[in-house]
Amino acid sequence: MEYMTQFVFGVFPYIAGTIFLLGCLLRYDRGQYTWRAMSSQILHKTPAFRWGSNLFHIGIILLFFGHLFGLLVPQSVYQVFITTEQKQWIAIVAGGIFGVMCLVGISILLWRRLFIPAVRANSASADTFIIVLLFLQLLTGLYTIVESIDHGADTMVALANWAQHIVTFQAEAWIYVVDVHWAYKLHIALGLLMFASFPFTRLIHIWSWPFTYLWRNYQVVRVK
Repeated sequence: MEYMTQFVFGVFPYIAGTIFLLGCLLRYDRGQYTWRAMSSQILHKTPAFRWGSNLFHIGIILLFFGHLFGLLVPQSVYQVFITTEQKQWIAIVAGGIFGVMCLVGISILLWRRLFIPAVRANSASADTFIIVLLFLQLLTGLYTIVESIDHGADTMVALANWAQHIVTFQAEAWIYVVDVHWAYKLHIALGLLMFASFPFTRLIHIWSWPFTYLWRNYQVVRVK
């Protein structure tokens, strides 16, 4: 068990990161025509789909930046402004709101992907795989919020230390997650798997997100 923990949380992050970076570069170089979101909106467009898509995208973007700053900002930096316990409660409240928002959105998208015949028929196996993976990632993430209420701020500090040791290439980062609850370990493992799968799925379109997206004009496909 210790060997598996060392591999998953000490070695696999670098394997997943290498696959992520090299895979994205190779796909851009060799498969630019597949570099797209592969939207199925034309196959099934309803108000529920719009709500699901918006909730999912807004929620997951906010969760990403929440994880990014929450894990990688050193304790000595944020304690200038707030205590560790206050930071934990901010993470619980914000993560709960954004997580539920994202879960509702992806539940609508998953139902649509699996049970709308036209969408299902035009879905690749990678499409179904990544949306199921994201769904499970959200479930485990929301469960860790429940656990974090009981475990206090020590677990949050341990996870941040693990992430900071990984990104700064420090040895034995895995030691920080040995004693954390299994839900945190599963959440991290699913996240690493998501990064490793990124170049081979529609998630690749995230790299092409333009800064002018929110205020761009509508694309005219057909004029009546």
